[in-house]
Parts: sequence; C-alpha cells; structure tokens
Amino acid sequence: MDDVIIVDQKWDLEIKPTNSIFNLQLKDVWNYRDLLWLLVRRDFVSFYKQTILGPLWFFIQPLFTTIIFTLVFGQMGGFSTDSLPQPLFYMAGITAWNYFAECLTKTSTVFSVNAAIFGKVYFPRLIMPLSIVVSNLVRFGVQLLLFLMVMGFYWYQGARFNITWAIALFPIIVVLMALLGLGGGMIISSLTTKYRDLAFLFTFAVQLLMYATTVIYPLSSAPEKYKWLIELNPMTAIIETFRYGFLGQGSFTWYSFGYSSLVTCGLVVFGVIIFNKVEKNFIDTV
Repeated sequence: MDDVIIVDQKWDLEIKPTNSIFNLQLKDVWNYRDLLWLLVRRDFVSFYKQTILGPLWFFIQPLFTTIIFTLVFGQMGGFSTDSLPQPLFYMAGITAWNYFAECLTKTSTVFSVNAAIFGKVYFPRLIMPLSIVVSNLVRFGVQLLLFLMVMGFYWYQGARFNITWAIALFPIIVVLMALLGLGGGMIISSLTTKYRDLAFLFTFAVQLLMYATTVIYPLSSAPEKYKWLIELNPMTAIIETFRYGFLGQGSFTWYSFGYSSLVTCGLVVFGVIIFNKVEKNFIDTV
C-alpha cells in the first residue's frame, strides 16, 4: 500500500463569509497598494481622455468660480474679505473647499458606481475610496499652484498680506480635508446602498454646506447669533487656518483647530467601520 503524503498547505489569501466589523483588514489594503496606484492613474486618465482642454480644466474651474464669486459676492453683495484682495480671498476658500468636496461627493458613490466590479473581483473595498482621495490630490496640487501664482501677482502689485507661521500646519490641513471627505463620503455611500433617496438629498446638502462654511465670507464678519453654528462645521476652522497661514488673515485658534481635528478623526473611524460592515452584504441590496 502506497504511503500517503500529507502536505500542510499555507494559503496566501483566505476569504471568509463573515468577519468582525472592527477587523478593517488594513494589512490587505497595504498588500494591494499597487492596485491603489493603478486606480489613481485610471481616474486621472479616464476623466480627461476625451476632453479637448484636458488637465487645463484644473485651472479653468477655480478661476471662473473665483471670478463669479468676486462679481456676485464681492462687488454686488459687498461681502467682507478681511481687507484682502477679493479674488485672492475667494480663491483661498475655493482651493481648500474643492478638494474636500470632490473627496466627499466621489466617495459617496463608491458602492453604486463600482457595484459591477465589487460583485466579480475580490480586493479590499477600502482601496476604492482611498484611490479617490489620492487621485484628487493631483487636482488639488494644480489648483494650489494657481493660488500661489495669484498670490505672487498680488504681492507684486503691493497688496497687503503676509505668510504666517501657521503655514507649517499645511500638511495637517491637507490630511484633515482628505480624512473629512473620506469619512463623510463612506458614511453616505453606506447609507445610500439601502436608502437611494439620500443620494439626491446629499447632492443638495453639499451645495448648502459650502454656504455654512467660510468660503465666501470670513468668520469675523458672520453674525454673532449664527457664528457658533458656523463654527460647528469642521471645515470652517480648516479654511480659516488655511487663509491665516497663507494670507495672514483668518480666525485661527488652537481650540477650533483641535475641535476640527477631533471631529474628523471620529468621523473617519466611524466611516471606515460602517463601510466595512456594509461592504459584506451590500451587493444584495445595491
């Protein structure tokens, strides 16, 4: 009788039907980092492949938005800009807001847009929202360059503004904007798999949220009875810090910046947990 040889097999990947919602599988995310960069490249190439102007839209969109804001809110509305040149003030808010809003809106559709891929191929689902945040960094970098060029123009013209020590917080500001958009987007994406009406409400809510943030007005000019409500928005302190660092104007306090940081951390942790829970069975309801 032939001897039976038993080989102890070790699997590289083990897929289980159920898992704890607190098991975020971050090791798998790291192992699939090549896929992350592939998705980032895909997002950039596919979005502008069939456009005539291509990446120039990175410049055109904030430039035209700044012009409209300057005419409507600055010239016609007479909104305060803390003695800063109006285009410079609005472009600072637009640059920061656009990155957050893009991360938030695109992450909020992760499940519905990628349902076909999620239903056929296994990979850590967290890769998708992370790729959105990283790919939007390219757009943010280009718009930041435009903002710096406008700063240089007004400095040459003799405008009164100055760079402060708070510019050292810029890397933290970028991380906070990314995490805030990531966390909020994952929560909305998880909810809209079951409640589709929220997708329409969310689109409208993001537009309103901009007016509850200090994009078109400084916090110092907000009415006192509404100022506390505006400060509850974590993006308010981030934009105010951004302006204070680059332009020397803004209502910066460590308390408000710390509050935004804590809210952002809590939101992203909750977002990742609920995202991890929904991705296990969302394919049955999407």
